[in-house]
Amino acid sequence: MDIADKIRELSTASSRIQELEGQLEVQSKGWHALEEKLAEQSTDSMTLQQAIGELQARINVMGAQALAMQETIAAHIQALAESDREKAELRANLISEETQRRVLHNRIQELKGNIRVFCRVRPALPHEPIADSIRIPDTPDEVEVVSSGAEMSLYGKEDKTYNFGFDKVFAPKAQNADVFAEISQLVQSALDGYNVAIFAYGQTGSGKTHTMSSQDGMIPRAVEQIYKAATDLQSKGWEYTIEGSFLEIYCENMRDLLSSKSTTGKLDIRHDEKRKTTVVDGLTTVSLDSASGVDSLLALAAKNRTTAATAANERSSRSHSVFMLALEGKNEGTGERSRGVLNLVDLAGSERLNHSQAVGDRLKETQAINKSLSCLADVILALGNDSAHVPYRNSKLTYLLQYSLGGNSKTLMFVNISPAKEHVSETLCSLRFATAVNKTIVGTAKSSKR
Repeated sequence: MDIADKIRELSTASSRIQELEGQLEVQSKGWHALEEKLAEQSTDSMTLQQAIGELQARINVMGAQALAMQETIAAHIQALAESDREKAELRANLISEETQRRVLHNRIQELKGNIRVFCRVRPALPHEPIADSIRIPDTPDEVEVVSSGAEMSLYGKEDKTYNFGFDKVFAPKAQNADVFAEISQLVQSALDGYNVAIFAYGQTGSGKTHTMSSQDGMIPRAVEQIYKAATDLQSKGWEYTIEGSFLEIYCENMRDLLSSKSTTGKLDIRHDEKRKTTVVDGLTTVSLDSASGVDSLLALAAKNRTTAATAANERSSRSHSVFMLALEGKNEGTGERSRGVLNLVDLAGSERLNHSQAVGDRLKETQAINKSLSCLADVILALGNDSAHVPYRNSKLTYLLQYSLGGNSKTLMFVNISPAKEHVSETLCSLRFATAVNKTIVGTAKSSKR
């Protein structure tokens, strides 16, 4: 091999070495790049590991919180169950206490008597001379009437004093609120399932209609109390439906006071002997959804009620008016049912024929009124004597109120009297009638609750 060949080989080897060195440099750069990338990934991996650690810590915290929340929820569920149990016990106690209240309330009413009489003296009117005809002693259940020149003596005519005692006497200054406070317990009895009759009795102009039907009278106050009590009883499981009707009895003929027609059809009284209930066929019955609805009923009834002039009063009520509230109650929890009726009766003016100076049709009216009131007294007396026959059928009024005067009933009579000296004779007649009623004792009332 000559030198030229050697030189060529050497040149080739040198080129090869340079080529390999170039490749080595490229690979070296690649390794450096991989090392840098690996370093970056290692850093990223550490960052991710740190993030994973932080997330795991948060997961652990949230797990602990979830466990605590589950325990709290479980405690709340247990407390709620305990609360429901206590609520059920309280509800049961309320229902039991309501039943006991009804029993005790009725016992109190029985002790007071199932027929009671209150006396109310109206204030003197501006045109009436002030006279000491009516006196009310310090006791709340007595009234004295002084009749001028009613007794003869050695010295001539002298004043005579008559004493009367009742369950309660209201002085002229007494307001309707004071009066209602005394009868509100009877209104509650009607809600409890008893038949209740409250009468306003007395001569014309003695304040009967003011007591019963004025804006703050017994009728609107009774309806207001009934709705309030019915609302309160909802918490004890009771639901009530309340219906009202209003009629008048004029010369033994009944007339619907809630009818807008000038003439109404015939009204027929129908008794259910088994249920001890009364229905008047043809009579308008209004569902009372609120206490405020009674105002319009009273206005319509007052407009329709029969009035006429007499010597006793220029707008004398010539008819009995009867406002009837039917109260149906049910308790789904206990299965109890009750039905009570509250009758609020404004009796026609009671006056003797020689005082009213009635003639013609007015004479017949006065005779019919006095006969009807006499029949009412006969029925009450028969009930007090426990008679085998009670003459309910002798008048429309007593027949209508048959189940509200005896047995399952409680009765209250207001005797309204005038303070005027000129009315003393009529006042004495009214008080004597009321005294006879007050002496009557009837049997124990029974609730219609079943």
